[in-house]
This record gives sequence, structure tokens and C-alpha cells, in this order.
Amino acid sequence: MFGLREQNGGSKISTGVVWKPQKKQIAFMRRTEDEVCYGGAAGGGKSEALVIEALRQVGIPHYRALIVRKSYPELSALIDKSFTYYPSAFPGARYNAQEHVWRFPSGAKISFGSMYNKRDKNKYQGRNFDFIGIDELTHFTYDEFEALRSRNRPQGPGTRVYMRMTCNPGGIGHGWVKERYIAGKEPLKRYVREISIEGKNYSVSSCFVPATVFDNPSLLDNDPDYVARLGTLPEALKKALLYGDWDSFSGQVFTEFRDDAAHYIDRRFTHVIAPFEIPNTWRRYRSFDFGFSRPFSVGWWAADPDGRLYRYRELYGCTGEPNCGVQWSPDVIAAKIKEIEDKYESGRTIFGVADPAIWDDSHGSAGSIVSQMERFGVVWEKGKHDRMAGKMQLHRRFRFGEDGRPYLYVFNTCKAFIRTVPALCYDELDVEDVDTKAEDHVYDETRYMCMVNPISVPVAEEQKEYIYNPLSD
Repeated sequence: MFGLREQNGGSKISTGVVWKPQKKQIAFMRRTEDEVCYGGAAGGGKSEALVIEALRQVGIPHYRALIVRKSYPELSALIDKSFTYYPSAFPGARYNAQEHVWRFPSGAKISFGSMYNKRDKNKYQGRNFDFIGIDELTHFTYDEFEALRSRNRPQGPGTRVYMRMTCNPGGIGHGWVKERYIAGKEPLKRYVREISIEGKNYSVSSCFVPATVFDNPSLLDNDPDYVARLGTLPEALKKALLYGDWDSFSGQVFTEFRDDAAHYIDRRFTHVIAPFEIPNTWRRYRSFDFGFSRPFSVGWWAADPDGRLYRYRELYGCTGEPNCGVQWSPDVIAAKIKEIEDKYESGRTIFGVADPAIWDDSHGSAGSIVSQMERFGVVWEKGKHDRMAGKMQLHRRFRFGEDGRPYLYVFNTCKAFIRTVPALCYDELDVEDVDTKAEDHVYDETRYMCMVNPISVPVAEEQKEYIYNPLSD
């Protein structure tokens, strides 16, 4: 990016290489999209490229850049990297340790910041940044990302406005990052999202640039044993950090979950299957988790004679942006449920189970959520809210038996379940429970469903690991 520099001071001129990018770093820094996400595994040289990228426009006096990490202790490593390069490339640059801001001879500024909790979003209100770099994007919720993205605006004329992110699989943001930049998308390909606001059309372009430790020969030369250390990590963490596997990651709650299209029909060693006509003799259920600013979730289930559950339909109240609710009132949700069941479930008996919180009638004259929905003929029973017991029921149902079949299946048309449940992570403070800041609404109503007919699995069987061997077919 700035391989050679010249320092002008009277008659003295010095020339030297400040930083030499590697091939994948060059590929990342040549992208022109509005948003580029870089990485997917450990050791790819991601953070260094992000720190350097922020320098691109420091010759413009009103240029403002922001580099963010989740917490300040993590951020300090990026600040250390900036000291390696910024003073050498721009001898007049000065760092203010109190403000965590580099000031350059032109007047341009690069700020370093963190966003550890919700209150930290307020630090950036009213501020504009031409460039925003987010290191380890999967550590951020979608709301936090959006709060930062809203600050990506020109500080003055003539600057380029864009964002660059780095990431590894895992973390609370794993699901939405995978959905936004990776799932169903080709690496190094430009994608454009069209947006219409008040009759005017806008577009946002994005790209994912993959990188692993094998794209960082400098690291391998300096530390030949780094790959070996990654290779000795637990399997899920090894797959994520060594190979950039987005389907298996450290902190994932339901590591048992498998979505293998090769087994959609024979239903072995997968939880996702092709839809089929459910026999009328099977019991039918409906589960519900209410949300307004966050999504609500309704799932329709069938239970076969062996007690296996099949999620065959869902209604998910999401705007299309992760964890953003459509803000439907209880009567609107109930009317939609009634419409669906009149069309597809006519004459069938459906048992409804829901979050106990919807029985609370202390929020106004309209009455409880459950009473509002009952006026439309949508009736519920209270679900059991024991979080640990419900979580264990999912673990038990996700396990594969000797015949390769689990006790919970999901039709491949139930996209909300497939997107959100496998992406759930453990809470940092309550390491036995799901992180409730994540998009856990489908999971919650699934818990209520599982607790209606809990299954028991002998300890020996529950601890046994079943591994699918394709050579056995």
C-alpha cells in the first residue's frame, strides 16, 4: 500500500520499506466494495492489514477513521501494531494515549475504540467516520454492528466511505456474519443488496476474502510450530481456526446438529430433511415465543409413534435483518396463525405451548398476550421454562442413534431454525446456558416443545458418540 516512503526535511530524504503485504492481504486491500469481511481462520494476517488499511486516506485533512475491537484489552494489541507502522510511515504522526487517537501531519485522525457493552454505543453517536474497521466481527451482535455502520459517513468532501472487517468462526455474532457474508456466497465475488427507502433505490456492495494461516508465510517462517499448535486444539476449535470451518466452532452449544443434504431423503446422520406428507394419525403441536422489537417465533410440529419430533412449518417475525422484529401486535400474530391453520390444518387438533411470560396481564387494558390471542381462537398452554432441562432435551433429541436417526428433524423449508439454532453460543458468564443476547427465539419455543414430551436417554447411551462413516454405506 505504501511500500516506499519519502521523508522530506530540508535536503534530507530517506527511503525504506515500511510494510510489504502478502498475497491475500493485497487481495483484501484491492477490494472496492462498501463492506469487505476478511479472514475466517487464525493467523491470516488480518489485524495487521486492517491497521494498515486505515492509513489509506490520511493525506486528506478532514479524514476520520475508527478501528474497533470488542474490549479495550483486545484493542491494545491493535494499538501496539499501529506503533510499529504509523510513526515510520508518517514521522509527524502523534498518538494521544488518553483519547486513543493518532493525529497525522495533514490533520487526519485515526481513533481506536471498543464496544464492550450497550452503553458503549453512545460513545460514537454524533460522530462520522469515513473508514470503520472492525476486528473480530463475530464478537459483536448485529445491533452493535449496525450502530457502528450508522457512523460510516463522510466527514467532508472527497473521501471514500467504506468498512472493513476481520473475523474468525465462533462468537455471539457467528450466525449473522455467516449469513451476511459467507453462506451461499462465493469468496472474492462482489454481491450487491438493493435497498429502497422512501421510493429511492440504494445499493450496498460486499465481499468475503478468505484467509488462513497458510496464506501468511511470514508467520509460518517465524513460528513453524504454529500450525502444529492449532492442530492439537479440540476438534471444533481446530476446524474453525485452522481451516476456517463455519459449521463447527468453539463455544457452539449444539455441536451435534448436522445439515447434510446428501441425507435429506434417507434421514440418517442429518437433522434437516426434505418435506413429506405427514400422516393424519400423528399428533400435531404448535410452539410460540413472543417478540415485538425482537422476532417472534411460531413452530408447527408433528410427533411420530416413536416420539420423534418433526418441525414442518414455521412463522418467524423477522424483518430480514438478524434479530430485528417486525413489531406485530399479539392480535396480528394470532390472525396470521389462524389464517395458516385454516388453510393447511383444517379439521386437525393442534396442541399449543408457549412462553409463560405471555400470561402476564400487568401491561395494559388489552389484557395478557395469551388472552388477546385466544379471541382469535389461538389457544396456548404454559410451557415449562426450565432452561437447563429444556436445553438438555435438545441435546438428547439431536443425538444420533445406532441407526443414524435422531429424535428431532427439521424440514429444510424451516430456514429460521436452520439459521439460528446451530449458531447459538454459550454465555460468557453462565457457561452452561445459551447466550440470551443472541438470536434465540426459535430455540426458546423449541425448548417449550421438547418439554411437552421429554425423552429420557440412559447415561451410557447419552455419552456415546456416534460418528457417521461414509465408507460403511
